[in-house]
Amino acid sequence: MQMGWTKVFEDLAGQVAVITGGARGLGFSMAQALARWETKIALLDVLAEVKDSAEAVQHECAVESVGVAADVTDDGSVAAAFSEVSHTLGSPSILINAAGVTIWEDSIDVSKESWQRVIDINLTGTFLCCQALARACAAAGNGGAIVNVSSMSARVVNLPQHQASYHASKAGVEMLTKALAVEWAPIGIRVNAIAPGYMLSEMTRQFTTANPELAERWRNMIPAGRMGEPADLEALVVFLCSARSSYLMGQSIVIDGAYTAV
Repeated sequence: MQMGWTKVFEDLAGQVAVITGGARGLGFSMAQALARWETKIALLDVLAEVKDSAEAVQHECAVESVGVAADVTDDGSVAAAFSEVSHTLGSPSILINAAGVTIWEDSIDVSKESWQRVIDINLTGTFLCCQALARACAAAGNGGAIVNVSSMSARVVNLPQHQASYHASKAGVEMLTKALAVEWAPIGIRVNAIAPGYMLSEMTRQFTTANPELAERWRNMIPAGRMGEPADLEALVVFLCSARSSYLMGQSIVIDGAYTAV
């Protein structure tokens, strides 16, 4: 529990949160942020290390946690994962959709398979997990909160990389967020999104270290003068999952160091 803020997000204690793409990176960081408010954590990921990541959260934050291997593009896999979470931790009421992928390639050369993979993971996977959370909430007779991870790339074209499939998928996530927020508000499920800019996740940090000139170009385009850290997202995500944001629905909040403001 956070000293000095012991009651701000107390409603999160004891709830069950599912975080996709939770084995590492931004998903893992956001899971840790919720765990510090005594939320039970279920990490979903295709990576086998998801179980180790869940054990790390449990050890660090002293909350119940489980890691489940799941493919967000497969509705059967998603349903089985949510069933395991419900059986192990209790019915989930919070979902963070952080599973995602990007592929850099010239659009003239993109194969249908490459395009489809990005759409399947980023957009269809987000929908299937939203659907699973809504079904769990309906079965339990309670509301819930969903935070979809979009990107500033839903609104601007990143340079110099070419990634049309990523832009299209994240723009789809933003509209999906609005559509589900309107549809599910009457049943008590709030749906919002966050749209991060360039964030120094573990994988991105490895890339920028190997490509310092590109990293410097990105930094020069960010008014804040730096790339974001995973911790920069944590307070926003916790707020959106908490009842403190109960009147905030259907929004995608950009957090990018003012990159999209210029």
